[in-house]
Amino acid sequence: MSTDANKKQFWKRNAAKVPGSLIKAGNKPPPATPGKPKKATTFQEFESITSDAWDVGDDDDELLAMAAQNLNIEVVMETANKVIENHSKQQERQRQDDTTELEQREEDTQEEGAEDEEEDEEEDEDSRVGEGDVTSPEVSFASQSSPYTDGRLVKSQSEAPIGSPKDAAGEHASLHRQRSLPHRPPVIPLVARMADQNTSGTPAMTEREASRLDKFKQLLAGPNTDLEELRKLSWSGIPRQVRPITWKLLSGYLPANAERRESVLQRKRQEYFGFIQQYYDSRNDEHHQDTYRQIHIDIPRTNPLIPLFQQASVQEIFERILFIWAIRHPASGYVQGINDLVTPFFVVYVFEYIEEEVENFDVSSLQEEALRNIEADSFWCMSKLLDGIQDNYTFAQPGIQRKVKALEELVSRIDESVHRHMQQYEVEYLQFAFRWMNNLLMRELPLRCTIRLWDTYQAEPEGFSHFHLYVCAAFLVRWRKEILEEKDFQGLMILLQNLPTMHWGNEEVSVLLAEAYRLKFAFADAPNHYKR
Repeated sequence: MSTDANKKQFWKRNAAKVPGSLIKAGNKPPPATPGKPKKATTFQEFESITSDAWDVGDDDDELLAMAAQNLNIEVVMETANKVIENHSKQQERQRQDDTTELEQREEDTQEEGAEDEEEDEEEDEDSRVGEGDVTSPEVSFASQSSPYTDGRLVKSQSEAPIGSPKDAAGEHASLHRQRSLPHRPPVIPLVARMADQNTSGTPAMTEREASRLDKFKQLLAGPNTDLEELRKLSWSGIPRQVRPITWKLLSGYLPANAERRESVLQRKRQEYFGFIQQYYDSRNDEHHQDTYRQIHIDIPRTNPLIPLFQQASVQEIFERILFIWAIRHPASGYVQGINDLVTPFFVVYVFEYIEEEVENFDVSSLQEEALRNIEADSFWCMSKLLDGIQDNYTFAQPGIQRKVKALEELVSRIDESVHRHMQQYEVEYLQFAFRWMNNLLMRELPLRCTIRLWDTYQAEPEGFSHFHLYVCAAFLVRWRKEILEEKDFQGLMILLQNLPTMHWGNEEVSVLLAEAYRLKFAFADAPNHYKR
């Protein structure tokens, strides 16, 4: 079948379920491959004509000045190299452990087989001796448990299944095969213990993790938090216990001065609920109906596998957050996909009030004040994130087009084989990377991994708008083997839209970030290296 026929067949079959298109509420869907706009509209351009929900200037001057500084290159580069080196060592140790364990199991199986053969010989001898007894074997009971009945007493071997010795041998062979198979990784909750859970399934805090937590607490306990030092600590992950306040500081929601934080929180939370009173009743007005209807449709689709997000009270919170944001940002309004960006903030700020797993947590058990605080904090931090990437959602979505083009150019330089393979089968980057840019890889990674990823994004200057490009490039090249094995358009598209990351944990994300930083270090300050 030709490539064109494959493409037509794929899109016809998957038109209803390909989640790559984000459609602005109230507008017609854009074409599959939108043309490059004549003039790119950036957030800075429409900021001057848009009533923004973020009052930069009164509280956050010092924080924003700190955010403009670059991370210490040596520190992060050393971290990146250590992560990759440690990952390689762990893989080698794991292979050695698996080999040793397999050899030990084979020895144990052989010993068990020898013991079973001796038992079978003894039973055969007893049976031959008993043939001259007056008592019939049909009515005599075995003095020991039969190996064929899981420990239950049965009549003598005449009641055992026919061919039992062969069956026993078969059972031993089956057991040997099962023991020889590699272990499946444990099923990791999509959300629970997301900061501490790795693919090993061991949530216990190590000595190193405890030491890092102490460093965070000491840094946060001071009267004025050193934000540059906080970024350095946060780049390689934030402990769950201090993640809520750290995210609020790094996003600019809280000031560095500890004495001012409580008053800022109270003012911002009151301001958000003032927006609710002012705007939320207008959701049924004719000129807002399309926006509200699209939000109402999208929210049940947000993380449908996690029960937390299917609770009515949680969906109502999301509706209010998204509607108020859309009203406050008319230059873009609500666009499908923005709903995903609320979830990491919401989960992290729920953890501020609970100790247990959040995946099945009933938020109605929280006090009303706690829920109001979570809602307001989620709104402001999501707003701050979107301020840096809002040209992703304005008309024609110029930000996404630029980033997808930059991704294509970058991949052509770092892995020409993958790039040419995609060209050969006419796979355009926009067809799969559109979603990667709009949803910040949230549809490709479990939520626990997204939260770990965002630790680094908030610590990295322009993490969501700039560093994300290098993460996407590292993520694509991570699957080069699987990509090169696919030999048609349809197979490549199915792979790229369903990458197997369900069992990913902190280790995989750390390696991904380390590779992304190496790419940034090589290409960000040397644009001629990746431009043809």
